[in-house]
Amino acid sequence: MSLKEEAGAMDSSDGFGSISAPKTAMQKELEAKRLAALGKEEGRAAAKGVKRREKEEKEAAREAEREEAEWARERSMLSATASAAGRTGANTSQRACDIRLVDVTVSVAGKVLLEDASCLILLGHKYGLIGRNGTGKTTLLRHLAAKALPGISAGTTILHVEQEVEADERSALECVLQADVVRSGLLAKVAEVEARGDSSSAEDAAVLAELYEGLNGIDADSAPARAAAILSGLQFDVDMQGKKTKAFSGGWRMRLALARALFVQPDVLLLDEPTNHLDLHAVLWLEQYLVSYPGTLLIVSHARDFLNGICTDMVHLHRHKLHQYKGNYDSFEKTRAERLLNQQKAFENSEAKREHIQEFIDKFRYNAKRSTLVQSRIKALARMAEVEAVEDDGEYHFTFPDPGSVRGTVLNFQDVAFGYSPAGPPLLQGLNLSIDDRSRVALVGANGTGKSTLLKLITGDLAPTSGWITRSGQVRYAMFGQHHVESLDLRRSPLAVMVERFGEHHKEDALRSHLAGFGVTADLGKRPIRVLSGGQKCRVALALMTFTKPHVLLLDEPSNHLDIDSVDALIDGLSSFEGAVLMVSHDGWLIEGVAKELWNCEGGTIDVFKGEFDDYKRRLVKEINS
Repeated sequence: MSLKEEAGAMDSSDGFGSISAPKTAMQKELEAKRLAALGKEEGRAAAKGVKRREKEEKEAAREAEREEAEWARERSMLSATASAAGRTGANTSQRACDIRLVDVTVSVAGKVLLEDASCLILLGHKYGLIGRNGTGKTTLLRHLAAKALPGISAGTTILHVEQEVEADERSALECVLQADVVRSGLLAKVAEVEARGDSSSAEDAAVLAELYEGLNGIDADSAPARAAAILSGLQFDVDMQGKKTKAFSGGWRMRLALARALFVQPDVLLLDEPTNHLDLHAVLWLEQYLVSYPGTLLIVSHARDFLNGICTDMVHLHRHKLHQYKGNYDSFEKTRAERLLNQQKAFENSEAKREHIQEFIDKFRYNAKRSTLVQSRIKALARMAEVEAVEDDGEYHFTFPDPGSVRGTVLNFQDVAFGYSPAGPPLLQGLNLSIDDRSRVALVGANGTGKSTLLKLITGDLAPTSGWITRSGQVRYAMFGQHHVESLDLRRSPLAVMVERFGEHHKEDALRSHLAGFGVTADLGKRPIRVLSGGQKCRVALALMTFTKPHVLLLDEPSNHLDIDSVDALIDGLSSFEGAVLMVSHDGWLIEGVAKELWNCEGGTIDVFKGEFDDYKRRLVKEINS
C-alpha cells in the first residue's frame, strides 16, 4: 500500500473501510500536506532505523575485534611467560595447557547439569567456579580431572584435591614428598643401582650419573625443605610432620592431600572447598600461597573473601551454562547485576514494541483496506529478535524459629578449666565468660586450641575439670557441627527424617514448612539425602537442629559446603534470630556479618579480643609474614 493509501485508510471514519463523503478542495490540500509530512516522518524513521542497525552492527564488530585482540594479547603474554619460566618440557604453545570447552553437555543419573556449555580456561589464570548447591560444580571438576571432556590436551597435568590421604605408616612429610612421582621414581632407581653393590662399574656409574643429573634438574635436594614449608603453612608443626598419617583425623588428612597437590604443582589444580578443614591462620596462608601459584587454578569456595583475594576470573555455572567474568567475586557481582538490569530493560522494551505491533494487527486484521499494512506488521513481528527475560535464581531464606522470651544472662563460666587427661596439663583454664540472650560471638583461634571443646562444655557433653558453669534452666541449646551432617541417614528423605523425629507431636505440613524455611523445597524434601549436594545436606541438618526452637545456637563451621547465596541467607537469618549465637568459623564474611564480639582461643585460655575482625586478621597476616 502506498503512503496515500495508508493515509486514506487512517482517515477512514470507522474500522471497516466505509465510504467517506467527497472532500472539498481545502480538505484535499490539507490531506496533501499531511501525506507529505507523513512521508517525511516515515522516511526519517526508516533512516533512523537503518542508522541504528548500522551502528549496532559496527559496535558488534568492534566488540568482536576487541575480544580477538585481547585474546591474542593474552596468548602472546602467556607464551612469553612460559618461555621465560623455562620449565622442563615447555614449548611455544604453552604445553597446550589451555582448556577450551565448546558446547559441552554433562548429565548424571539422567539429570542434565551442563548443556551446550562453553568455557575457556587459560594457563596461569586463577578461576573461581561459583553457582548454587546442586548445579554440578563438583561434577564438573571431576570430569575435568578425568579428562572426560573434549578440549583438554593429553599432556596437561590436572589434579583434583577431593579425598583425604590414606591412613598408613608414612609420616606426614614422607606422604607429601612421595606425591612427586618423578622424584620418587629417580630415587628408587638410584637405590636399586646402589643396592647391587657394583656402582664402581662403568655401566652403573653411567646410569647413576644420568639419574643424579635428572634429580638435579628437578631440584630434588630442596624438595624436603619445600614440603616442610607447605606443611608448616597448613599448621603442621615439626612434631606433626614426623607423625604417621594414621595418627591424624580425617580433617588433617585432607590438609595432607592439599599439601601434596601444592607440592606437585600440576598445570591445572582443581580445589573443591579447600578452606573447609582449615583455621583462619591456615586460610590466610593458603590465600597468599595461591596468589603466586604458577599454574592454573579452578576453585570452588563459599568464602567470598578467599575468592576476592585470589581470583583473576570467575566462572558462573547457571542454568546449565558456563558464564565467564573478568575480575574477582566482587567484580562479578557488580558486572552481573548490571548485565541483568540491562537485559531486563531490553526485554521490557522488546515486549512493549511487540505488544504495540500486535495491537495494530489485532485491530485491523479483518480490515480489507489495511490488509497490506497488517501483513507488513506480521512480517516485522516475525523478524524481531528474541530477547530473553531475566531468569535469576530466587532468594534463599533461613528462617530460625522464635525461641520465646528469655532475658539476661543465660550462661556463665566461673574459673573453668578442662583437660582430656587428668594427669596432663589442662587444654583450657581460667575461663570467665558469659552469654546473654542476644549475644553474637565468634570463636577464633588455631585448630586444637579448644574452640570445639568450649561448645561441648556449654552443651554439657563435657564436664569441667574445675570451676563452675551456670546455665539457665529455661534455656534450650542446639549444636550444629560437621558430624551432624555426616550422621544423616542417607537412605531416607529429609521429610522422612523429620517425621521420624518429630512426627508424633507435629503434623506433616508443619514439618514441610520448617524444611522450606531452610531452602529445602518440597521436591528436595522427598529425595533420598544421598543424592543431595553437600550444601543441601547442611541445610537439612540446620533445619533438624532448630525445630525445637532453641534459645542458643552453637555453630561449628556452619558455612562449610554452603554456596555463597546460602551464606548470605544464613547471615540474614542469624541477624534476625531472637536468641543467642556462638559460632566457630574461618569465614570472614560470615564473622563480620553476624558477630558483635570475638573470643580468641590462644595459650590455653579464651579471652575477649579487643578490636574488630580486621584487626585480628592483620595480626595473623603479620605473624605469617614474620
